[in-house]
Amino acid sequence: MAENKTKATAGDVAAFIEKSDPKKVEDSYRLIEIMERLSGENATMWGPSIIGFGKYHYKYASGHEGAMCRIGFSPRKAQFSLYILSCDSPEQSQLADQLGKIKKAVACIYFKKLEDLNLGILEKMILQSLKETKEMWG
Repeated sequence: MAENKTKATAGDVAAFIEKSDPKKVEDSYRLIEIMERLSGENATMWGPSIIGFGKYHYKYASGHEGAMCRIGFSPRKAQFSLYILSCDSPEQSQLADQLGKIKKAVACIYFKKLEDLNLGILEKMILQSLKETKEMWG
């Protein structure tokens, strides 16, 4: 079975942010503040480009298993990628409709800058994701 490429590393979060798109630095630090406060976990690097918070272990019926951050984000060149669980669940989907200028996938939300988002709704989505992750994976 293939091993996961995305793992927690000892990478320097601040150094990674400072090397990212200069337009995303301030928003990145703001996201870290929000996610650390809501998760109770410190920011850590996951792989070369994801800033994650917390950790959970999953195992699918197929036998594939691994570890992943409970929530995270990446300040990618084109846009931010926000990693949360089940943004297509009914609760998350309803919140996503109120979030602002986004594109969404199953476990990822894409946006250009924080000012395009309703931060109150973002915090609700993060808390819902943390709750769902705990319920599913402990």
